[in-house]
Parts: sequence; C-alpha cells; structure tokens
Amino acid sequence: MAGCTGPLSTLDPAGPTATSIATLWWVMLGGAVVLFVLVMTLYALAILRPGWGARVSPKRWIVLGGLLLPAVILMPLVAYALMTGERLVPLTAATPQRVEAEARQWTWTFRYPGYGGIATEDVLHLPAGVPVYVRVTGFDVIHSFWIPRLAGKIDAVPGHANLLLIQADMPGHYQGLCNEFCGIGHSGMRFDVIVHPAKEFPAAILKPDAAGKVTR
Repeated sequence: MAGCTGPLSTLDPAGPTATSIATLWWVMLGGAVVLFVLVMTLYALAILRPGWGARVSPKRWIVLGGLLLPAVILMPLVAYALMTGERLVPLTAATPQRVEAEARQWTWTFRYPGYGGIATEDVLHLPAGVPVYVRVTGFDVIHSFWIPRLAGKIDAVPGHANLLLIQADMPGHYQGLCNEFCGIGHSGMRFDVIVHPAKEFPAAILKPDAAGKVTR
C-alpha cells in the first residue's frame, strides 16, 4: 500500500495513458476479488457442509469449477484489457511534438529536435496538455524508460528506437526512472520531469536544467 501514492505511483495518474493503465489495474483487481470470493464460497461450503457436492461427478467439478467459473470472470477481463491496450497510444494530434530520450550508464539525455538541437541531462521538459512522442534508445546496455504517473514503460535498446506517446494533463513536477537493471548505478538512474504550460514550453527548455546544463 505504500506504493499507491507518491511521485512513482501508477495509481495516481496525471495523464490519459497512465489513467488507462490505472483503470485497467483497478478492473483487474475487482475481477480478482470476485473470483476469490466465488472460490472461497465453494471452499466454505465444502468445510461447513460435508458431502454438499457429492452428487456432482469429478468431471463436472473440473468443467464447472476449473473452466466455467474462471472463464466467466477472466474472459471479460481479457476483452477489457485488449480494448484498453488499443487505446494506450491514441493519435490525439496530427503532428505530436517529439523528444529524443537517450539512455546510457547511468544518465538520461533528452533532445528536442524542433528547438535547434537543445539537449538536457536528467531533466525532461514537456508541455502540458500536448501529446509528445518520446523516441527512446540506448547506447550500451538495455535500459527502460518509465514515468509512472504519465505512461507505461518502454525499453531503451542499443541500436534500436522505440516510440512512446506521453501526455501530461497539468503543469507540475514528476519523476522518471530506468526500470531495467543496467549495472551498479541502476538505482540512481532517475530523472526529473518538468511539465510547463504549453505556451511557456519553448522558453522553458532554453533555461538551464537542475544541473545547470543546457547543451547543443
């Protein structure tokens, strides 16, 4: 329960993609609770009323209890999960902004192609309410890019680029991290995410980051 809130909580979403993931988690939890209650009900009947199911053949118990009962709960959950997955990367804008995230032991470099090649280290700037494609790649070992409150995670693979669509609802400060063990410095491979009002974003990325760095 300690992980349900805080800057790295997936259950405190701040964007549409993270909201879909959090909702899926709650739906899955609800389905698991229903299935657990049904199984415990059968278990209680077997304990409190010996012989209660004696009239049902073993084969029928396997079909009804082992196949039909789970299917009634699991099939709707699978259908909902598939539909949610299709909505996780919505094209809400014809030309989303683009940011390049480059991972290497044990730091993140973010480049903004539409702004003269500006780059920031361990600080990602995003505009609020605007979908942004993050192009994620690595240079040494496999890393994983993850901002729990904004979107799901995606691997940073050397020599390969993966795309992740992120949108933050409101301006604010968030946290991201590498979620794939990448060596002795893995635990410190985190980065700050600063979401600015959309109109202020171009000016904001020209300012030095938390480490005082703005490179080209």
